[in-house]
Amino acid sequence: MQHVIETQLSNVVKLPVTIVGCGRTDSRVHASQYFFHADLPTISISELLFRLNKMLPDDIAVFDILPVDDQAHARLSAIERTYTYYLHRSKDPFLNIVSALYPHNFDLSVIKKALTLLPTHNDYRFFHRTASHPKTTICHVTHAKLFVDESGDRLKFIISANRFLSGMVRIIVHRLLQAGRQKLTITQFEDYLNGTQTPANIKSAHPQGLYLSRVKYPFIELPVKSKFDLFVDKGSRWQEVD
Repeated sequence: MQHVIETQLSNVVKLPVTIVGCGRTDSRVHASQYFFHADLPTISISELLFRLNKMLPDDIAVFDILPVDDQAHARLSAIERTYTYYLHRSKDPFLNIVSALYPHNFDLSVIKKALTLLPTHNDYRFFHRTASHPKTTICHVTHAKLFVDESGDRLKFIISANRFLSGMVRIIVHRLLQAGRQKLTITQFEDYLNGTQTPANIKSAHPQGLYLSRVKYPFIELPVKSKFDLFVDKGSRWQEVD
């Protein structure tokens, strides 16, 4: 996505442009809200928005262009990010690329119990891809919720934190689902959070269920413009699992 946007921005302003995004996402992972910043010459914002969207491919849309202070940074200035993860348990061709298929029975009470442990810990050294070599593995999870639709066939996880490590949400979801299938005990899950048990291997949940759904900044808070979540929800009525 970055290369595509940079290319088309450069074509519009007739100068080389480099953008800095609010984060990186894996292949097949979605973003219903995403921010990037760039240094651009003076140009009409409405004209830039129109021309840029006209040149971008159908699967990328720019909703707003906002002037910000020179010190504002799309990645470093963000104070909170929220990810949403959707899964369905029955095969559905219309959900295939927007939700992850897991044809299993889950104990939702166990998943919820494991999920509530996340905000009580802040070292996620065993919940990231080791090849990424982050400077710190400290992350502060502020919200971690589980929802189920009225049919009981679809689940939705919503997790917010000040920052996330590479692959962190998908690894968390994978282990939560293991706990829900009695493949992992709550004690083992918390041992990973405590850093007292090194996992034999690190696996991730399927990518297509994951969405970067909100990014918050101290100087601006925009509502999510995309209605993509409504499409994924498909009219489902969601209830939080207590």
